[in-house]
Amino acid sequence: MTVRDNREMVATTGDACAPVDVGGQPLAHGEAVDGPGIVLVIGAGPAGLTAAYALAKRGWTCQVAEADMVVGGIARTVEREGWRFDIGGHRFFTKVPEVAALWHEILPREDFLVRPRLSRIYYSGKFFDYPIRLGNAISGLGVVESVKCGLSYLSVRVHRPQDTQSFEGWVAARFGWRLYTMFFKSYTEKVWGVPATEIQADWAAQRIKSMSLWKAVTNAVARGRSKSVVTSLIEEFEYPRLGPGMMWERAAELVEASGSSVMLGSRVTRIERARSTAVNVQIESLGPGGLIERRILAVDHVISSMPISELVLALDPPAPDEVQMAAKGLHYRDFLTVALVVPVEKGFPDNWIYVHDEHVRLGRIQNFGSWSQDMVQQGRTCLGLEYFVSEGDELWSMPDDALVEYGTRELVSIGLVAPTDVERGYVVRMPKAYPVYDAGYLERLETIRGFLAAELVNVHPVGRNGMHRYNNQDHSMLTGLLSVENLFGESYDTWEVNVEARYHEEQVGKSKVRARPDPAAGSGRSAPVLPARP
Repeated sequence: MTVRDNREMVATTGDACAPVDVGGQPLAHGEAVDGPGIVLVIGAGPAGLTAAYALAKRGWTCQVAEADMVVGGIARTVEREGWRFDIGGHRFFTKVPEVAALWHEILPREDFLVRPRLSRIYYSGKFFDYPIRLGNAISGLGVVESVKCGLSYLSVRVHRPQDTQSFEGWVAARFGWRLYTMFFKSYTEKVWGVPATEIQADWAAQRIKSMSLWKAVTNAVARGRSKSVVTSLIEEFEYPRLGPGMMWERAAELVEASGSSVMLGSRVTRIERARSTAVNVQIESLGPGGLIERRILAVDHVISSMPISELVLALDPPAPDEVQMAAKGLHYRDFLTVALVVPVEKGFPDNWIYVHDEHVRLGRIQNFGSWSQDMVQQGRTCLGLEYFVSEGDELWSMPDDALVEYGTRELVSIGLVAPTDVERGYVVRMPKAYPVYDAGYLERLETIRGFLAAELVNVHPVGRNGMHRYNNQDHSMLTGLLSVENLFGESYDTWEVNVEARYHEEQVGKSKVRARPDPAAGSGRSAPVLPARP
Protein backbone atom coordinates (compact mmCIF):
# COMPACT_ATOMS: atom_id res chain seq x y z
CA MET A 1 0.00 0.00 0.00
CA THR A 2 1.27 3.44 -0.85
CA VAL A 3 0.47 5.89 1.90
CA ARG A 4 0.17 9.52 0.99
CA ASP A 5 2.70 11.88 2.54
CA ASN A 6 0.78 13.41 5.41
CA ARG A 7 2.95 16.53 5.20
CA GLU A 8 0.87 17.43 2.17
CA MET A 9 -2.48 16.96 3.81
CA VAL A 10 -4.98 18.94 1.77
CA ALA A 11 -8.70 18.96 2.39
CA THR A 12 -10.49 17.79 -0.76
CA THR A 13 -14.17 17.73 -1.58
CA GLY A 14 -16.38 15.54 -3.70
CA ASP A 15 -15.84 17.73 -6.75
CA ALA A 16 -12.33 16.29 -7.06
CA CYS A 17 -13.46 12.68 -6.91
CA ALA A 18 -14.70 10.35 -9.60
CA PRO A 19 -15.42 6.64 -9.85
CA VAL A 20 -12.25 4.65 -10.52
CA ASP A 21 -11.17 1.17 -11.48
CA VAL A 22 -8.55 -0.40 -9.22
CA GLY A 23 -6.59 -3.42 -10.35
CA GLY A 24 -9.28 -4.42 -12.80
CA GLN A 25 -11.89 -4.50 -9.99
CA PRO A 26 -14.50 -1.73 -10.23
CA LEU A 27 -15.42 -0.14 -6.92
CA ALA A 28 -19.02 0.17 -8.08
CA HIS A 29 -19.12 3.85 -7.20
CA GLY A 30 -22.20 5.90 -7.72
CA GLU A 31 -22.23 9.24 -9.42
CA ALA A 32 -20.63 12.03 -7.41
CA VAL A 33 -23.47 13.79 -5.60
CA ASP A 34 -23.93 16.65 -3.19
CA GLY A 35 -22.36 15.33 -0.04
CA PRO A 36 -21.05 16.11 3.39
CA GLY A 37 -18.10 18.32 2.42
CA ILE A 38 -14.73 17.75 4.08
CA VAL A 39 -14.76 14.50 6.06
CA LEU A 40 -12.06 13.34 8.45
CA VAL A 41 -12.13 9.68 9.47
CA ILE A 42 -10.20 9.00 12.67
CA GLY A 43 -8.84 5.46 12.81
CA ALA A 44 -8.10 2.92 10.09
CA GLY A 45 -9.69 -0.10 11.72
CA PRO A 46 -12.79 -1.94 10.44
CA ALA A 47 -15.19 0.89 11.32
CA GLY A 48 -13.05 3.73 9.98
CA LEU A 49 -11.98 2.06 6.75
CA THR A 50 -15.51 0.83 6.10
CA ALA A 51 -16.74 4.42 6.41
CA ALA A 52 -13.98 5.67 4.08
CA TYR A 53 -14.78 2.94 1.56
CA ALA A 54 -18.52 3.70 1.73
CA LEU A 55 -17.76 7.36 1.06
CA ALA A 56 -15.65 6.37 -1.94
CA LYS A 57 -18.52 4.32 -3.34
CA ARG A 58 -20.63 7.46 -3.22
CA GLY A 59 -17.98 9.36 -5.17
CA TRP A 60 -16.66 11.26 -2.16
CA THR A 61 -13.15 11.59 -0.78
CA CYS A 62 -11.97 11.87 2.81
CA GLN A 63 -8.87 11.96 4.96
CA VAL A 64 -8.15 8.97 7.22
CA ALA A 65 -5.85 9.62 10.20
CA GLU A 66 -4.43 6.50 11.87
CA ALA A 67 -2.22 6.86 14.95
CA ASP A 68 -0.52 3.48 14.41
CA MET A 69 1.78 2.50 11.58
CA VAL A 70 -0.49 -0.32 10.37
CA VAL A 71 -4.16 -0.49 9.43
CA GLY A 72 -6.80 -2.82 10.82
CA GLY A 73 -6.97 -1.85 14.48
CA ILE A 74 -7.54 -4.96 16.57
CA ALA A 75 -8.40 -6.77 13.31
CA ARG A 76 -4.88 -6.24 11.95
CA THR A 77 -2.50 -9.02 11.05
CA VAL A 78 1.02 -8.60 12.41
CA GLU A 79 3.92 -9.97 10.34
CA ARG A 80 7.31 -10.87 11.83
CA GLU A 81 9.99 -12.58 9.73
CA GLY A 82 7.40 -14.22 7.50
CA TRP A 83 5.09 -15.32 10.33
CA ARG A 84 1.64 -13.74 10.49
CA PHE A 85 -0.34 -13.31 13.70
CA ASP A 86 -4.03 -12.62 14.21
CA ILE A 87 -4.81 -10.42 17.21
CA GLY A 88 -7.40 -12.30 19.22
CA GLY A 89 -8.79 -14.37 16.34
CA HIS A 90 -11.37 -13.09 13.84
CA ARG A 91 -13.92 -15.46 12.38
CA PHE A 92 -15.60 -13.96 9.32
CA PHE A 93 -19.24 -14.76 9.96
CA THR A 94 -22.09 -12.28 10.08
CA LYS A 95 -25.84 -12.01 9.99
CA VAL A 96 -25.55 -8.57 8.37
CA PRO A 97 -25.84 -9.07 4.58
CA GLU A 98 -24.40 -5.63 3.77
CA VAL A 99 -21.24 -6.50 5.70
CA ALA A 100 -20.91 -9.93 4.07
CA ALA A 101 -21.26 -8.31 0.66
CA LEU A 102 -18.62 -5.74 1.54
CA TRP A 103 -16.12 -8.42 2.60
CA HIS A 104 -16.40 -10.09 -0.79
CA GLU A 105 -16.35 -6.81 -2.63
CA ILE A 106 -13.03 -5.84 -1.05
CA LEU A 107 -11.37 -9.26 -1.38
CA PRO A 108 -11.97 -11.73 -4.23
CA ARG A 109 -13.52 -15.05 -3.27
CA GLU A 110 -10.28 -16.93 -3.94
CA ASP A 111 -8.65 -15.06 -1.06
CA PHE A 112 -11.13 -16.55 1.42
CA LEU A 113 -10.76 -19.93 3.06
CA VAL A 114 -13.70 -21.83 4.53
CA ARG A 115 -12.53 -23.05 7.92
CA PRO A 116 -14.19 -25.45 10.36
CA ARG A 117 -15.10 -23.91 13.69
CA LEU A 118 -13.28 -25.82 16.43
CA SER A 119 -12.56 -24.51 19.91
CA ARG A 120 -11.92 -26.67 22.95
CA ILE A 121 -11.10 -26.34 26.63
CA TYR A 122 -7.74 -27.59 27.86
CA TYR A 123 -8.02 -28.82 31.43
CA SER A 124 -5.80 -31.15 33.43
CA GLY A 125 -3.90 -32.32 30.36
CA LYS A 126 -7.01 -33.16 28.31
CA PHE A 127 -9.16 -31.48 25.68
CA PHE A 128 -12.88 -30.96 26.23
CA ASP A 129 -15.42 -29.87 23.66
CA TYR A 130 -16.70 -26.31 23.76
CA PRO A 131 -19.61 -25.92 24.20
CA ILE A 132 -19.40 -28.72 26.76
CA ARG A 133 -20.93 -32.02 25.62
CA LEU A 134 -21.89 -34.56 28.25
CA GLY A 135 -20.39 -37.66 26.63
CA ASN A 136 -17.11 -35.93 25.87
CA ALA A 137 -16.91 -34.51 29.40
CA ILE A 138 -17.51 -37.92 31.02
CA SER A 139 -14.91 -39.52 28.76
CA GLY A 140 -12.33 -36.88 29.63
CA LEU A 141 -13.04 -36.68 33.34
CA GLY A 142 -13.45 -40.40 33.91
CA VAL A 143 -16.28 -42.16 35.70
CA VAL A 144 -15.15 -41.36 39.25
CA GLU A 145 -14.71 -37.62 38.63
CA SER A 146 -17.94 -37.50 36.63
CA VAL A 147 -19.82 -39.03 39.57
CA LYS A 148 -18.29 -36.40 41.86
CA CYS A 149 -19.45 -33.69 39.47
CA GLY A 150 -22.93 -35.19 39.47
CA LEU A 151 -23.04 -35.28 43.24
CA SER A 152 -21.80 -31.67 43.34
CA TYR A 153 -24.70 -30.70 41.08
CA LEU A 154 -27.21 -32.55 43.25
CA SER A 155 -25.77 -30.76 46.27
CA VAL A 156 -26.47 -27.30 44.83
CA ARG A 157 -29.99 -28.36 43.97
CA VAL A 158 -30.54 -28.92 47.68
CA HIS A 159 -28.26 -26.20 49.04
CA ARG A 160 -28.30 -23.41 46.50
CA PRO A 161 -25.43 -20.88 46.54
CA GLN A 162 -26.30 -17.95 48.77
CA ASP A 163 -25.38 -15.36 46.13
CA THR A 164 -26.87 -16.21 42.75
CA GLN A 165 -26.60 -12.59 41.64
CA SER A 166 -22.90 -13.10 40.89
CA PHE A 167 -21.40 -14.96 37.94
CA GLU A 168 -19.96 -17.55 40.34
CA GLY A 169 -23.18 -18.28 42.17
CA TRP A 170 -25.32 -18.25 39.02
CA VAL A 171 -23.11 -20.78 37.20
CA ALA A 172 -22.50 -22.96 40.24
CA ALA A 173 -26.27 -23.22 40.80
CA ARG A 174 -26.68 -24.65 37.30
CA PHE A 175 -23.61 -26.86 36.99
CA GLY A 176 -22.44 -27.54 40.53
CA TRP A 177 -19.34 -26.18 42.23
CA ARG A 178 -17.04 -28.81 40.79
CA LEU A 179 -17.83 -28.19 37.12
CA TYR A 180 -17.90 -24.45 37.74
CA THR A 181 -14.35 -24.54 39.09
CA MET A 182 -13.14 -26.70 36.20
CA PHE A 183 -14.76 -25.03 33.21
CA PHE A 184 -15.85 -21.49 34.10
CA LYS A 185 -13.95 -19.83 36.95
CA SER A 186 -10.29 -19.46 35.98
CA TYR A 187 -10.73 -18.36 32.35
CA THR A 188 -13.40 -15.77 33.20
CA GLU A 189 -11.22 -14.27 35.91
CA LYS A 190 -8.20 -14.14 33.59
CA VAL A 191 -10.10 -12.27 30.89
CA TRP A 192 -11.62 -9.60 33.10
CA GLY A 193 -9.03 -9.43 35.88
CA VAL A 194 -11.51 -9.54 38.77
CA PRO A 195 -12.89 -12.37 40.96
CA ALA A 196 -15.91 -14.13 39.50
CA THR A 197 -17.83 -13.18 42.65
CA GLU A 198 -17.65 -9.54 41.51
CA ILE A 199 -19.06 -10.16 38.01
CA GLN A 200 -22.81 -9.81 37.74
CA ALA A 201 -24.95 -12.84 36.98
CA ASP A 202 -26.80 -11.26 34.05
CA TRP A 203 -23.73 -11.67 31.85
CA ALA A 204 -23.69 -15.42 32.54
CA ALA A 205 -27.39 -15.54 31.73
CA GLN A 206 -26.75 -13.84 28.38
CA ARG A 207 -23.76 -16.00 27.40
CA ILE A 208 -24.79 -19.38 28.79
CA LYS A 209 -28.51 -18.76 28.29
CA SER A 210 -30.71 -21.36 29.98
CA MET A 211 -28.18 -24.19 29.87
CA SER A 212 -27.55 -26.28 32.97
CA LEU A 213 -26.11 -29.70 33.77
CA TRP A 214 -29.64 -31.09 33.85
CA LYS A 215 -30.38 -29.78 30.35
CA ALA A 216 -27.05 -31.14 29.12
CA VAL A 217 -28.06 -34.59 30.40
CA THR A 218 -31.55 -34.46 28.91
CA ASN A 219 -30.24 -33.17 25.58
CA ALA A 220 -27.68 -35.98 25.47
CA VAL A 221 -30.38 -38.64 25.72
CA ALA A 222 -32.92 -36.78 23.58
CA ARG A 223 -33.75 -38.24 20.23
CA GLY A 224 -35.26 -36.94 17.02
CA ARG A 225 -37.18 -33.72 16.82
CA SER A 226 -36.67 -32.56 20.40
CA LYS A 227 -32.90 -32.55 19.94
CA SER A 228 -32.98 -30.53 16.72
CA VAL A 229 -33.97 -27.34 18.51
CA VAL A 230 -30.95 -27.20 20.81
CA THR A 231 -28.95 -24.04 20.27
CA SER A 232 -25.38 -24.59 19.03
CA LEU A 233 -22.66 -22.56 17.32
CA ILE A 234 -21.84 -22.19 13.66
CA GLU A 235 -19.82 -25.06 12.24
CA GLU A 236 -17.70 -23.12 9.73
CA PHE A 237 -16.71 -19.61 8.79
CA GLU A 238 -14.68 -17.71 6.20
CA TYR A 239 -11.18 -16.38 6.77
CA PRO A 240 -8.77 -14.40 4.56
CA ARG A 241 -5.82 -16.62 3.70
CA LEU A 242 -3.30 -14.06 5.01
CA GLY A 243 -5.32 -13.13 8.08
CA PRO A 244 -7.88 -10.37 8.71
CA GLY A 245 -5.28 -7.69 8.08
CA MET A 246 -5.35 -8.74 4.43
CA MET A 247 -8.90 -7.36 4.27
CA TRP A 248 -7.99 -3.98 5.73
CA GLU A 249 -4.73 -3.57 3.85
CA ARG A 250 -6.69 -4.06 0.63
CA ALA A 251 -9.47 -1.73 1.82
CA ALA A 252 -6.88 0.99 2.48
CA GLU A 253 -5.47 0.55 -1.03
CA LEU A 254 -8.94 0.92 -2.55
CA VAL A 255 -9.69 3.97 -0.43
CA GLU A 256 -6.47 5.64 -1.58
CA ALA A 257 -7.11 4.70 -5.20
CA SER A 258 -10.44 6.54 -4.98
CA GLY A 259 -8.64 9.81 -4.22
CA SER A 260 -8.76 9.74 -0.42
CA SER A 261 -5.66 9.50 1.76
CA VAL A 262 -4.72 7.12 4.55
CA MET A 263 -2.20 8.79 6.85
CA LEU A 264 -0.35 6.41 9.15
CA GLY A 265 1.45 7.55 12.26
CA SER A 266 -0.97 10.48 12.47
CA ARG A 267 -2.58 11.09 15.84
CA VAL A 268 -5.45 13.48 16.50
CA THR A 269 -4.44 15.64 19.47
CA ARG A 270 -6.91 18.54 19.45
CA ILE A 271 -10.42 19.10 18.16
CA GLU A 272 -11.50 22.72 18.04
CA ARG A 273 -15.24 23.25 18.45
CA ALA A 274 -17.53 26.19 17.85
CA ARG A 275 -21.26 26.64 17.26
CA SER A 276 -21.97 23.04 18.41
CA THR A 277 -19.68 21.56 15.79
CA ALA A 278 -16.10 20.43 15.34
CA VAL A 279 -14.46 22.96 13.02
CA ASN A 280 -10.71 22.23 13.05
CA VAL A 281 -8.69 19.13 13.95
CA GLN A 282 -5.01 19.12 14.88
CA ILE A 283 -3.07 16.07 13.73
CA GLU A 284 0.45 15.22 14.91
CA SER A 285 2.94 12.97 13.15
CA LEU A 286 6.65 12.32 13.13
CA GLY A 287 8.46 14.28 10.48
CA PRO A 288 12.07 14.14 9.21
CA GLY A 289 14.64 13.78 11.96
CA GLY A 290 12.02 12.59 14.44
CA LEU A 291 10.51 16.04 14.86
CA ILE A 292 6.80 16.22 15.61
CA GLU A 293 4.84 17.96 12.88
CA ARG A 294 1.48 19.55 13.66
CA ARG A 295 -1.05 20.58 11.07
CA ILE A 296 -4.65 21.72 11.16
CA LEU A 297 -7.47 20.33 9.03
CA ALA A 298 -10.74 22.24 8.67
CA VAL A 299 -13.62 19.74 8.75
CA ASP A 300 -17.31 19.55 7.99
CA HIS A 301 -17.76 16.09 9.55
CA VAL A 302 -15.67 13.75 11.69
CA ILE A 303 -16.24 10.00 11.79
CA SER A 304 -14.32 8.91 14.88
CA SER A 305 -13.19 5.45 15.96
CA MET A 306 -10.57 6.80 18.38
CA PRO A 307 -11.36 5.90 22.01
CA ILE A 308 -14.33 8.05 22.96
CA SER A 309 -12.59 9.03 26.18
CA GLU A 310 -9.63 10.43 24.22
CA LEU A 311 -12.02 12.20 21.86
CA VAL A 312 -13.64 14.07 24.74
CA LEU A 313 -10.31 14.98 26.35
CA ALA A 314 -8.99 16.37 23.03
CA LEU A 315 -11.70 19.02 22.76
CA ASP A 316 -10.87 22.72 22.69
CA PRO A 317 -12.55 24.50 24.42
CA PRO A 318 -12.60 21.63 26.93
CA ALA A 319 -15.79 19.74 27.64
CA PRO A 320 -17.56 20.56 30.92
CA ASP A 321 -16.00 19.05 34.04
CA GLU A 322 -18.66 16.36 34.44
CA VAL A 323 -18.12 15.20 30.85
CA GLN A 324 -14.36 15.10 31.30
CA MET A 325 -14.79 13.12 34.53
CA ALA A 326 -17.06 10.69 32.69
CA ALA A 327 -14.42 10.24 29.98
CA LYS A 328 -11.66 9.65 32.52
CA GLY A 329 -13.87 7.06 34.21
CA LEU A 330 -14.03 4.78 31.14
CA HIS A 331 -11.58 1.89 31.34
CA TYR A 332 -10.13 -0.77 29.04
CA ARG A 333 -8.69 -4.26 29.23
CA ASP A 334 -5.48 -4.73 27.25
CA PHE A 335 -4.10 -7.75 25.45
CA LEU A 336 -0.78 -9.29 24.46
CA THR A 337 0.20 -12.27 22.38
CA VAL A 338 3.37 -14.33 22.79
CA ALA A 339 3.81 -16.17 19.48
CA LEU A 340 6.00 -19.27 19.67
CA VAL A 341 7.31 -21.17 16.64
CA VAL A 342 7.14 -24.95 17.15
CA PRO A 343 7.20 -28.09 14.93
CA VAL A 344 3.90 -28.55 13.10
CA GLU A 345 3.14 -31.77 15.01
CA LYS A 346 3.04 -29.74 18.24
CA GLY A 347 0.03 -27.86 16.98
CA PHE A 348 -3.64 -28.81 17.22
CA PRO A 349 -6.61 -28.67 14.84
CA ASP A 350 -8.50 -26.00 16.83
CA ASN A 351 -8.66 -22.33 15.93
CA TRP A 352 -7.94 -21.78 19.60
CA ILE A 353 -8.12 -23.57 22.93
CA TYR A 354 -9.15 -22.12 26.27
CA VAL A 355 -6.70 -22.81 29.08
CA HIS A 356 -8.58 -23.57 32.30
CA ASP A 357 -5.68 -23.81 34.71
CA GLU A 358 -5.41 -21.43 37.63
CA HIS A 359 -1.67 -22.07 37.95
CA VAL A 360 -0.85 -20.20 34.72
CA ARG A 361 -1.80 -16.71 33.56
CA LEU A 362 -2.18 -17.95 29.99
CA GLY A 363 -5.82 -17.60 28.94
CA ARG A 364 -6.08 -18.92 25.40
CA ILE A 365 -3.84 -20.43 22.70
CA GLN A 366 -4.29 -19.97 18.98
CA ASN A 367 -2.76 -22.22 16.36
CA PHE A 368 -2.24 -19.86 13.44
CA GLY A 369 -1.63 -22.82 11.12
CA SER A 370 -5.18 -23.98 11.78
CA TRP A 371 -6.51 -20.64 10.54
CA SER A 372 -4.43 -20.65 7.36
CA GLN A 373 -1.31 -22.48 6.20
CA ASP A 374 -0.28 -19.27 4.45
CA MET A 375 0.30 -17.66 7.85
CA VAL A 376 3.00 -20.14 8.88
CA GLN A 377 6.02 -21.79 7.28
CA GLN A 378 6.59 -25.31 6.01
CA GLY A 379 7.11 -27.90 8.72
CA ARG A 380 6.39 -25.38 11.48
CA THR A 381 3.40 -23.73 13.04
CA CYS A 382 3.03 -20.78 15.36
CA LEU A 383 1.15 -20.92 18.64
CA GLY A 384 -0.23 -17.60 19.88
CA LEU A 385 -0.35 -17.48 23.68
CA GLU A 386 -2.90 -14.89 24.73
CA TYR A 387 -2.70 -12.91 27.95
CA PHE A 388 -5.37 -10.51 29.19
CA VAL A 389 -3.59 -7.67 30.95
CA SER A 390 -3.75 -4.03 31.97
CA GLU A 391 -1.43 -1.58 30.26
CA GLY A 392 1.58 -0.94 32.49
CA ASP A 393 1.22 -4.05 34.67
CA GLU A 394 3.93 -6.66 35.22
CA LEU A 395 3.34 -8.68 32.04
CA TRP A 396 2.74 -5.66 29.84
CA SER A 397 6.01 -4.08 30.96
CA MET A 398 8.11 -7.24 30.73
CA PRO A 399 10.80 -7.20 27.97
CA ASP A 400 9.98 -9.24 24.88
CA ASP A 401 12.69 -11.86 25.43
CA ALA A 402 11.54 -12.34 29.02
CA LEU A 403 7.92 -12.71 27.83
CA VAL A 404 8.96 -15.37 25.33
CA GLU A 405 10.69 -17.28 28.12
CA TYR A 406 7.68 -16.80 30.40
CA GLY A 407 5.24 -18.04 27.78
CA THR A 408 7.44 -21.01 26.98
CA ARG A 409 7.56 -22.02 30.67
CA GLU A 410 3.79 -21.81 30.96
CA LEU A 411 3.24 -23.86 27.81
CA VAL A 412 5.70 -26.47 29.07
CA SER A 413 4.10 -26.52 32.52
CA ILE A 414 0.69 -27.51 31.18
CA GLY A 415 2.27 -30.24 29.04
CA LEU A 416 1.65 -28.99 25.49
CA VAL A 417 5.30 -28.73 24.44
CA ALA A 418 8.81 -29.56 25.62
CA PRO A 419 11.31 -26.71 26.17
CA THR A 420 13.32 -27.79 23.12
CA ASP A 421 10.24 -27.55 20.85
CA VAL A 422 10.20 -23.74 20.91
CA GLU A 423 12.48 -22.39 18.18
CA ARG A 424 11.80 -18.64 18.46
CA GLY A 425 9.17 -16.23 19.70
CA TYR A 426 7.62 -12.82 19.14
CA VAL A 427 5.51 -10.47 21.24
CA VAL A 428 2.60 -8.30 20.12
CA ARG A 429 0.93 -5.83 22.51
CA MET A 430 -2.53 -4.42 21.85
CA PRO A 431 -3.73 -1.61 24.12
CA LYS A 432 -7.43 -0.94 24.65
CA ALA A 433 -8.52 -4.26 23.18
CA TYR A 434 -11.65 -4.56 25.31
CA PRO A 435 -13.82 -1.69 26.56
CA VAL A 436 -14.63 -2.47 30.18
CA TYR A 437 -18.21 -2.43 31.36
CA ASP A 438 -17.67 -1.57 35.02
CA ALA A 439 -20.10 -0.21 37.58
CA GLY A 440 -21.23 3.23 36.48
CA TYR A 441 -19.82 2.96 32.94
CA LEU A 442 -23.26 3.23 31.33
CA GLU A 443 -24.07 6.44 33.18
CA ARG A 444 -20.68 7.88 32.19
CA LEU A 445 -21.23 6.89 28.58
CA GLU A 446 -24.70 8.41 28.56
CA THR A 447 -23.23 11.67 29.87
CA ILE A 448 -20.75 11.71 26.97
CA ARG A 449 -23.38 10.76 24.42
CA GLY A 450 -25.69 13.53 25.55
CA PHE A 451 -22.91 16.08 25.35
CA LEU A 452 -21.81 14.97 21.86
CA ALA A 453 -25.38 14.99 20.56
CA ALA A 454 -25.87 18.57 21.72
CA GLU A 455 -22.42 20.13 21.31
CA LEU A 456 -20.72 18.18 18.51
CA VAL A 457 -23.45 17.37 16.05
CA ASN A 458 -20.99 16.70 13.21
CA VAL A 459 -18.88 14.15 15.14
CA HIS A 460 -20.00 10.56 14.58
CA PRO A 461 -18.54 7.89 16.92
CA VAL A 462 -18.11 4.44 15.35
CA GLY A 463 -16.50 1.12 16.21
CA ARG A 464 -15.53 -0.66 19.39
CA ASN A 465 -13.45 2.00 21.11
CA GLY A 466 -15.15 4.88 19.35
CA MET A 467 -18.41 3.94 21.06
CA HIS A 468 -17.03 2.04 24.07
CA ARG A 469 -19.09 -0.94 22.93
CA TYR A 470 -18.08 -4.61 22.96
CA ASN A 471 -18.68 -4.86 19.21
CA ASN A 472 -17.59 -7.61 16.90
CA GLN A 473 -15.82 -6.71 13.67
CA ASP A 474 -18.99 -6.89 11.59
CA HIS A 475 -20.93 -4.69 13.96
CA SER A 476 -18.13 -2.13 14.01
CA MET A 477 -18.31 -2.12 10.22
CA LEU A 478 -22.08 -1.61 10.35
CA THR A 479 -21.66 1.51 12.50
CA GLY A 480 -19.30 2.87 9.83
CA LEU A 481 -21.74 2.08 7.03
CA LEU A 482 -24.71 3.64 8.80
CA SER A 483 -22.76 6.75 9.76
CA VAL A 484 -22.03 7.40 6.10
CA GLU A 485 -25.70 6.85 5.28
CA ASN A 486 -26.52 9.49 7.88
CA LEU A 487 -24.17 11.97 6.18
CA PHE A 488 -26.33 11.62 3.09
CA GLY A 489 -29.66 12.22 4.78
CA GLU A 490 -30.58 9.05 6.68
CA SER A 491 -31.22 9.04 10.43
CA TYR A 492 -30.01 5.70 11.78
CA ASP A 493 -29.26 5.46 15.50
CA THR A 494 -25.85 3.82 15.34
CA TRP A 495 -25.80 3.43 19.12
CA GLU A 496 -28.40 0.69 18.74
CA VAL A 497 -26.02 -1.49 16.72
CA ASN A 498 -24.81 -3.75 19.48
CA VAL A 499 -26.62 -6.19 21.72
CA GLU A 500 -29.31 -8.67 20.72
CA ALA A 501 -30.78 -11.73 22.31
CA ARG A 502 -28.77 -14.32 20.40
CA TYR A 503 -25.03 -14.62 20.25
CA HIS A 504 -23.75 -13.73 16.80
CA GLU A 505 -22.48 -17.24 15.96
CA GLU A 506 -25.54 -19.14 17.15
CA GLN A 507 -27.76 -21.30 15.04
CA VAL A 508 -30.94 -23.10 16.05
CA GLY A 509 -31.27 -26.70 15.03
CA LYS A 510 -30.17 -27.14 11.42
CA SER A 511 -30.88 -23.60 10.23
CA LYS A 512 -28.34 -20.84 10.64
CA VAL A 513 -29.72 -17.56 11.87
CA ARG A 514 -29.44 -15.12 8.97
CA ALA A 515 -32.03 -12.48 9.85
CA ARG A 516 -31.13 -8.98 8.75
CA PRO A 517 -30.78 -6.86 11.88
CA ASP A 518 -33.03 -3.91 12.42
CA PRO A 519 -30.71 -1.02 13.36
CA ALA A 520 -33.29 0.03 15.92
CA ALA A 521 -33.21 -3.41 17.56
CA GLY A 522 -29.47 -3.78 18.10
CA SER A 523 -27.01 -6.46 17.13
CA GLY A 524 -23.81 -7.74 18.71
CA ARG A 525 -22.58 -9.39 21.90
CA SER A 526 -22.52 -8.58 25.56
CA ALA A 527 -19.80 -8.08 28.13
CA PRO A 528 -20.03 -8.36 31.91
CA VAL A 529 -20.50 -5.36 34.16
CA LEU A 530 -17.49 -5.31 36.47
CA PRO A 531 -17.05 -3.67 39.88
CA ALA A 532 -15.98 -0.05 39.94
CA ARG A 533 -12.25 0.60 40.02
CA PRO A 534 -10.84 2.16 43.21
